[in-house]
Amino acid sequence: MFAKPWTDQMVANAKASGITAVNVTISGGGATGAQAFESTVRNLAFVERELASHPDTFLQVRNVADVRRAKETGRVGLINGFQDATMLEGDVSRVDLFDDLGVRILQLTYNVRNLVGDGCLEPGNAGLSNFGRAVVARMNEVGMLVDLSHCGRRTTLDAIAVSPKPVAVTHSGCAALADLPRNKTDEQLKALADKGGVIGIYTMPFLRRSGQPMAADFVRHVEHAVDVAGEDHVGVGTDNSITPLDLTPAFRAEHADFVRARRRMGIGAPGEDESVFNYVPELNSPRRMEQIADGLAARGHSSARIEKILGQNWLRLFAEVWS
Repeated sequence: MFAKPWTDQMVANAKASGITAVNVTISGGGATGAQAFESTVRNLAFVERELASHPDTFLQVRNVADVRRAKETGRVGLINGFQDATMLEGDVSRVDLFDDLGVRILQLTYNVRNLVGDGCLEPGNAGLSNFGRAVVARMNEVGMLVDLSHCGRRTTLDAIAVSPKPVAVTHSGCAALADLPRNKTDEQLKALADKGGVIGIYTMPFLRRSGQPMAADFVRHVEHAVDVAGEDHVGVGTDNSITPLDLTPAFRAEHADFVRARRRMGIGAPGEDESVFNYVPELNSPRRMEQIADGLAARGHSSARIEKILGQNWLRLFAEVWS
């Protein structure tokens, strides 16, 4: 994503999507130490350049007013987010640094262990460290959203418990339907909801134990999350680019290399497969939010509930945490 400028097609897809705001992964899993910090800063600078290059399409989001402004002006709001905390390098004050640089969401771990706590692939399930508790506390103080998507089960429950403000699971699924490390248990969903948080259901392979996930799988996870956590605590968090996947031979080979590389790095999760792609075929469109709305309506969900799931729940959460 940060190797070269966004293409005209990517920009056009974003503008045509009808989506008001997206969580842009500035820094993901895998990088550690000084490399993690330096690459994160470079990626933030990259997004700044793209914002400057496409002011009619994109808008940086720092608060809820920016989300509303994106909606009013027909632009896509970019919410800077992290999918790991390795760039903090044991320094709590970097929460303030990245807050100043416009980061609004920080995921505490990415599958494996870091200084904050255990990820979902760690067999020890050690939970949140003392440093992690300090990070959560400082994030609450500056108004940065705590994200628990790739966190271990104990880390997830620990963070929910110690955070004075609601937290998020921006992209995950339900372990009751597919018992895989990336998915959240009913206990976690209930705790998240009791604290006022939101889970975003993704369109990733982990919606089922094996095989390519389909739209029916996505809807099943949304409905289960609503049944357990309530309609005020469920959203959409696809974990995909707005631009659809094009399953060319070149892409298939690239995907297979990507999966193998993640296994070598120790961050590949059960459910990742060279022949299973990170998308839901029926939702492989820039207009996927409309398709999701249609799918939920066909199942009998009310317009009010669908509006909550498609965005109002996220907006409420952002207003509580970012203020």
